[in-house]
Amino acid sequence: MSTVTRTQDGGPAATQIVVGAAIIRGGMLLGAQRAAPAKLRGRWELPGGKVDPGEAATDALVRECREELGVEIALGERLGGDVAMPVRPEGPRAVLRVWAARIVEGEPRALEHLALRWLGPGELDEVDWLPADLPFLGEVRPLLERDGAAPLA
Repeated sequence: MSTVTRTQDGGPAATQIVVGAAIIRGGMLLGAQRAAPAKLRGRWELPGGKVDPGEAATDALVRECREELGVEIALGERLGGDVAMPVRPEGPRAVLRVWAARIVEGEPRALEHLALRWLGPGELDEVDWLPADLPFLGEVRPLLERDGAAPLA
């Protein structure tokens, strides 16, 4: 039996939008190792977070990367469609949206994560990704290969 989260007036709750950045540099993808919550600690994700009410998804992603990594990013193309995130009994239905991104200022630091790691196309399967991030790896791999073939500026 499924449970539907409801608003105070009894209608279904709005879907929570979660955003992620596929940050690419020199043919490598930046992965972030979760620190919390305990059941996700140690697993890997694309940096990002929840979109606040009234905030544009792209603005939220830039904000989240500033808060989590201490960097400014520029967004590229959106990758794929909405991917349903695992159901949480304490919250509304959530979907993940991912954009390709590049760092325009700063060097990433693990301000809210256990660790950060740059992963090449052949290393993407070496870490334990969260389920919602997995569908995006197939779209990221060719971007890494293309970016890695370009001369470094």
